[in-house]
Amino acid sequence: MSDAADHTTPAKETPAKPAEYRPPEGAQVYGAWQAPGGASLPYVSRAEWFLLREKEKPVAEIFSVAYVAEETAGRPVTFVFNGGPGAASAYLHVGALGTRRVAFAADGNVLPPPTRLTDNAESWLGFTDLVFVDPVGTGFSRVIEEGAGDGAKDKPGAGADPAKKRDPKAFFGLKRDLQSLGEFMSRWLSRHDRWDSPVFIAGESYGGFRVAKLSRLLHEGFGIGLNGAILISPALEFALLDSSDYDVLPWVDRFPTMAAAAAFHGRSRAFKAGTPVARVLAAAETFATTDLATFLAQGDAMPKARRARVLDRAAALLGLPPERVARAAGRVDLYSFVRELLRDEGRVCGLYDATITARDPFPDRDSYAGPDATLSGIERVFTSGINKRLRGEIGVKSEREYHLISYEVNKAWKIDFERHALDSQIGATDDLRYGLSLNPHMKVFLTHGLYDLVTPYYASNRIANLMKLDPATAARLTVRHFGGGHMFYAWERSRAEFRDAMAKFFTASLPKA
Repeated sequence: MSDAADHTTPAKETPAKPAEYRPPEGAQVYGAWQAPGGASLPYVSRAEWFLLREKEKPVAEIFSVAYVAEETAGRPVTFVFNGGPGAASAYLHVGALGTRRVAFAADGNVLPPPTRLTDNAESWLGFTDLVFVDPVGTGFSRVIEEGAGDGAKDKPGAGADPAKKRDPKAFFGLKRDLQSLGEFMSRWLSRHDRWDSPVFIAGESYGGFRVAKLSRLLHEGFGIGLNGAILISPALEFALLDSSDYDVLPWVDRFPTMAAAAAFHGRSRAFKAGTPVARVLAAAETFATTDLATFLAQGDAMPKARRARVLDRAAALLGLPPERVARAAGRVDLYSFVRELLRDEGRVCGLYDATITARDPFPDRDSYAGPDATLSGIERVFTSGINKRLRGEIGVKSEREYHLISYEVNKAWKIDFERHALDSQIGATDDLRYGLSLNPHMKVFLTHGLYDLVTPYYASNRIANLMKLDPATAARLTVRHFGGGHMFYAWERSRAEFRDAMAKFFTASLPKA
């Protein structure tokens, strides 16, 4: 008998191919939105994750929720995101644009817990499909650790090779963030066969900065032509957010909003109670751009008598003691203003909506150590509201925490352009001007809340007047503001006025048949 069998070489096993990372499963639910007047619009709410890739390998996933009408032929689609950076899209999603929203008092004040969701008669679904986008690191969107494979559906990085680490902060920067949003929009249009739809983008705060940048990048980098761009409470130029004792413009831009807040609370010594806000703002704008701007530029070079008159007028408009404004040399910082205006009542005004107030928990301390009356006050409203909407009503099954605001993302954010340290400040206005020139069919709507101290309306007014647009291009830019603060849509009247203005804007921005 041959012993050949004893010497056979065992077949080599083929190494198993690493499983492809799979994102969590999405969810969808059908509904019918009741439009003003009683008409019913059938739609589907679709929650899903999209993989972002580098060299064909998944590196991150973006979570989105879309509201798509049953009949999509000819309907535009609008991609919506908030700002921060580090904020999810929940604010615009369940605050203003979606089919369901959190309930506020008519004047924007929060209601007692628990948070209540209500049908949103002011939803934009009546004139556009909506896609709410959570940038990487916010909401349910995450970076995928290198080596993550099958079985990691709900926990990015589960099963990953610890020897292979991808920088979890790689997407927390200006350039990569914009690229990821462009990639997401391209993938969404492809997955849902919507490349023939008119496309709009809408962003709030830093999201407005994104919109201005994307008005150029989407066209040049992704072949996405925009019909319209909506900038809500935007921060267009970073230099205006970082004021000092040696500059002028940030102080000029904030002054009219401060004056409006003083008049709203009955503290203005320049106007009687009940004076229309438009009249207060007109006077404050004129003063801020003439006498105050001259003084802030000249400083001690201005004659003492004229200096005293300017400071007295500033104090009267701001409703503050003259000695307080004189001690600050006309540069009253935001934190001092919101605490000092109603200090005798033991109340502090909100930074994001100066009409909203809260009790000062430490009135005896020199510096304010309490919460912001606006942003801190509404965090629990939107956190519970978006979780109830996604998990309870749409049916998203996920153990992930929904990051409404990620301070980790915000802290890690970097300006990742290759530029010299002495180059000009980062801004988005040039990109917006470039986008308007690149796409002569795109229209732009720029809006703020009149009582927002963080991104004041007058900064955008002034910037718009400096853009050097020819008459035809200027006609494609609409600048309009509403009562309220940074999230002016919390005001019932402003939310309805904003929806009506957007319906007209969309109609004007669509191609004529």
